[in-house]
Amino acid sequence: MAPQRFLVVRDGAPESALRGAVLAMGNFDGVHRGHRAVVATARNRASALRKPAAVLTFEPHPRAFFKPQEPLFRLTEEAVKLRLLAATGLDGAIVLTFDAALAGLTAEQFIVRVLVERFAVSGVVIGFNFHFGKNRGGSPDFLAAQGRERGFTVDVVAPFTLDGQPVSSGPIRDALAAGRLDDATAMLGFPWFVSATVIHGDKRGRELGFPTANLRLDAACGLRHGVYAVRVAHGGRRYDGVANFGRRPMFDTGAVLLEVFLFDFAGDLYGQSIDVAFIARLREEMTFGSVDELVARMKDDARQAAAVFKRAGDIFPPL
Repeated sequence: MAPQRFLVVRDGAPESALRGAVLAMGNFDGVHRGHRAVVATARNRASALRKPAAVLTFEPHPRAFFKPQEPLFRLTEEAVKLRLLAATGLDGAIVLTFDAALAGLTAEQFIVRVLVERFAVSGVVIGFNFHFGKNRGGSPDFLAAQGRERGFTVDVVAPFTLDGQPVSSGPIRDALAAGRLDDATAMLGFPWFVSATVIHGDKRGRELGFPTANLRLDAACGLRHGVYAVRVAHGGRRYDGVANFGRRPMFDTGAVLLEVFLFDFAGDLYGQSIDVAFIARLREEMTFGSVDELVARMKDDARQAAAVFKRAGDIFPPL
């Protein structure tokens, strides 16, 4: 019987409720439309076999393990990724620590020790280009052959395409880095968002009549600097607003911050976590001749954002 809540199983002994599950296997950074096609296939296979459906994923991201000197722009940190996966209707997630021991397993060792012995999988679902095991030695064809030999089903999901191009995490990162939010949203299937804790700033926004919630994002965040129309979730409510991501060229302190001004909000958010979804890019960061010019432009940004929200409807990530 499937578990009644979304279970997260880590490196220790598996939860009995996920033993024998059909596993969608992958990194799932972004939980984009291609990932959700893999998840949907796993859920369908699990339903047919009357088994739980879950994902098997890895933390840290394998690329961060193999190339720690190269910053990786994560579309979804672990907690956010799990929230998005929970929203797909899965029964749970298995999160394996990607370390030297795991990286050193050959593809066959991974299948035997992890999939068969530890989790007794009923089925595995992967994307068409997913490889696993030492030196990426495990191909979809190899996994399918092993499944036939060892008694579990294997589904290999064809690429999910948009305008003829396969959807994957790399092009989404590229779109966000270029400020092409419409393209990123189309590939994700929802607005890209971040979840972070509100910190104290220099209170300059309050002095200008635009009090902001300040968030420090991961240093590897590749989102293009600029001004955005954003939608924020906190405490079971949603608020529209405007945000600046960058160095604030008129008051540059060297720190990259996300500063969010919420419409129709009064309260103290310090120390609290909020979700900020990026709905549209309004403009580049700019330097103005005076504070009065800056304030006038901020008011114009707010008017533009309000028009964006009228067109956008109630769009928000599936959380």
